[in-house]
Amino acid sequence: MTANTIATNTFPETTKDLLNYEWHTLAEQQVVQALASHPQAGLSYEEATTRHQQMGANQLSSKGGKSPWLKFLEQFHQPLLYILLTAGVVTLLLQDWIDAGVIFGVILINAIVGYIQESKAEGAIAALSKAIATEATVIRNGQKTRLASTELVAGDLVLLASGDKVPADLRLLSVRGLQVDESALTGESVPVEKATPSLAMETPLAERSNMAYAGSFVTFGQAQGIVVAIADATETGRISELIASSTNLKTPLTRNIDKFSKTLLYFVLGLAALTFAVGLGQGESWIAVFKAAVALVVSAIPEGLPAIVTVTLAIGVSRMARRNAIIRKLPAVETLGSTTVICSDKTGTLTENQMTVQNIYAGGQHYTVSGIGYAPDGEILMNQQAVDFNADGHIALWETLEAGLLCNDSHIEWRDGEWNLVGTPTEGALIAAANKVGLTLENLEQELPRIDTIPFESQFQYMATLHELDAKRRLNMIYLKGSVEAILQRCDYMLDAQGQQIALNPRAVEQEVARMANQGLRVLAFASKEVAAKRSLERHDLAQELVFLGLQGIIDPPRSEAIAAVNACQSAGIQVKMITGDHALTAAAIARQMGICSNEAQVFTGQQLTQMNGKKFAKAAEQGMVFARVAPEQKLRLVKALQLKGEIVAMTGDGVNDAPALKQADIGVAMGIAGAEVAKESADMLLTDDNFASIEAAVEEGRGVYRNLRKAIAFLLPINVGESMTILIAILLATALPIIPIQILWLNMVSSVGLIAPLAFEPKSGQVMQQPPRNPREKLLSGSLLQRILAISVFNWLVIFGVFQWILQTTGNEALARTMAINGLVAAEVFYLLSITQFLPSLVARIKGKHTPVAYASAIGIVVVVTLQCLFSQWSIMNQFFETTPLTLVQALICIGVGLPVVLIALILQRFDPLN
Repeated sequence: MTANTIATNTFPETTKDLLNYEWHTLAEQQVVQALASHPQAGLSYEEATTRHQQMGANQLSSKGGKSPWLKFLEQFHQPLLYILLTAGVVTLLLQDWIDAGVIFGVILINAIVGYIQESKAEGAIAALSKAIATEATVIRNGQKTRLASTELVAGDLVLLASGDKVPADLRLLSVRGLQVDESALTGESVPVEKATPSLAMETPLAERSNMAYAGSFVTFGQAQGIVVAIADATETGRISELIASSTNLKTPLTRNIDKFSKTLLYFVLGLAALTFAVGLGQGESWIAVFKAAVALVVSAIPEGLPAIVTVTLAIGVSRMARRNAIIRKLPAVETLGSTTVICSDKTGTLTENQMTVQNIYAGGQHYTVSGIGYAPDGEILMNQQAVDFNADGHIALWETLEAGLLCNDSHIEWRDGEWNLVGTPTEGALIAAANKVGLTLENLEQELPRIDTIPFESQFQYMATLHELDAKRRLNMIYLKGSVEAILQRCDYMLDAQGQQIALNPRAVEQEVARMANQGLRVLAFASKEVAAKRSLERHDLAQELVFLGLQGIIDPPRSEAIAAVNACQSAGIQVKMITGDHALTAAAIARQMGICSNEAQVFTGQQLTQMNGKKFAKAAEQGMVFARVAPEQKLRLVKALQLKGEIVAMTGDGVNDAPALKQADIGVAMGIAGAEVAKESADMLLTDDNFASIEAAVEEGRGVYRNLRKAIAFLLPINVGESMTILIAILLATALPIIPIQILWLNMVSSVGLIAPLAFEPKSGQVMQQPPRNPREKLLSGSLLQRILAISVFNWLVIFGVFQWILQTTGNEALARTMAINGLVAAEVFYLLSITQFLPSLVARIKGKHTPVAYASAIGIVVVVTLQCLFSQWSIMNQFFETTPLTLVQALICIGVGLPVVLIALILQRFDPLN
């Protein structure tokens, strides 16, 4: 709504009506008029009470959730669990209570795990409500009063001071040096300076200097503002709506498992119906046919699959935790392994989140500064050599460093084993730069004690301090720091390399400013002036005749380990895109240093994105590598655009503004240290060190998890298919069943699971990050994997059916034939497991002296299963329960011998479908 129409409007009746106003475009008087308030006295208590009753409390709406019981029951709404439930019911009909209990136990465990994970992920909007809960200083009836932020109404006059949390969205009416930390909302890495003039309609959120938004923090100065939005009408409230509207997408694994489960369900039911029809057609009794159909159903259902999927993902969670990545939702483990695009925040994730002076220009000379952060480690270099201050030619540099240290209201202290900043990041960088050459605030303040200060105010763009220079000569020194424009217009002189005053050359200084700005550096200028002794500092003292000392270029530098991690991701075929609320120049400079982008064409601003239609936006999302000054809606839109292109998107973030995109992404990654609570609640994964390198490590682990899952499927399904083929062919040939249902359950739930469980502990391959991410559209059962499953299934069928028929025809003993057939299958499973795991290769590598961890889990699993299988065959109690009979040594060796050829088949398959 424009300024011309707003004056005729009545006061908004609901919080949603407040959204119709572009408050940053209006003059102060127009805002006051539209809100029917008073610029000095504020609202009356009566009017505030009426508005509170009319609009409600200043808190975000909570969304009604599902009941715990419904959430729990929904965990059973999965095709794979339908199959398991069918197996359990069938087993109950057979009155096999123990086996039924095992199956239902697996189902219950899966449901409990799913319910717990889902419950943890529902707190995002509640966290947002906490984000704006605070107290506020308000003027009502012309008097100051303290109120809970929930009692604020549109039109209230709010006073802000350093340390306050902004309680609602405010249009600022007056400011005095106000700086606000809006990083959680906009992604801006440094506090934002505020002013009061109205702004253009298209001004991005991060540049609306006349607004203060709910949930942000005042870091410096004072202000008075009028409440223009409360509750859901605030920018934080709009983000809450975006979170609520974001879709909880299924992961590639869960999508594939669902599709596979449905296919398997129809296949099993079809086979069961065929079996029943064939049996009846052959004149068998319906009871016998029913039992045969039951055996087929039980044999075809991979009861161990849900358990092994859960265990494999859980092991992945544990491994990632050791690499500083905490997984909140189990399927996210596998999703990381299939990630094709990582959209990363800049500040604190790719960078150190510690402003650092990197370049200095003083006395007409260029200097670089080594070291990062607030520690005093590092040097000041010129032409790659450390500066020697005992030699001539660096006086201007020394003066510039002194000015940065003295004209400063922050300090750095050693606490809890590290250097901590108390104050603003920019001032901390100036202190650290001076400390690197031995300058300390304590020593300088003794030589030049501070007398007076003019604090920074955005309308003047500088800070000034007055110091006692020489008491005997009655001289004082003024130091000034601020924007280049504000400092240069007050300077008439500058220092040369020897510290002599010469006429100011503004063109040369401006060229240096442009050079630093193109590197993404935040440039501060410094000046000084000797004056006669006085006790106070006035602005007219700063009007002219100052001496320009130099420039310091500051940036939040990239993490060295993050640079290596970005390169590793790119080598693995994963795109890394930077999405930040910071300035475009700064973002592009960091991106170039990290190898994320190579040219300006790959950099887009939020303002540019706003002007793009659907096709242009989708193209920008695909081709762009850096997105700067983006709003929360644009982050969300970028993620959706990439997903529509078929990408699997991992999104990182730490602020309230990142929460909608974190929830929408296939894998949301929040910062565990600096992250806002709402961002953590919306994410699938937390980084305990806020480091991009940990994302790369988690992707590596995720790829290893997927490979292990693929091995598990390649191992498990041939067993079930081989059993099913055995039952089906036996029915078609009208012969005795080679294995009966209770023996099938033993194979599926004990032997098979005992051998498949070690696959969850398989170490990842050393080549896992040298390969491109798998196609997200790739089916769980790819063509090569299907060929493998079919080949091993046929072999398993030959073992079971062949051994059973051979022993039955030579001995006439069905129990012995079944016992040997089962043991022959288990032997084949053991040899096949050794063929696809890294146990033997890792053992050989260790014998050769390589420091390779041996995959002992497979050996342990084999020992356990062989022991259980011996009990299954040789123990009288087990013989009675499972209808088996003891074997002789020769018979046992025959079982081992028939399983051995699977090794040759596995070696041939490995050439076409490598699993390691």
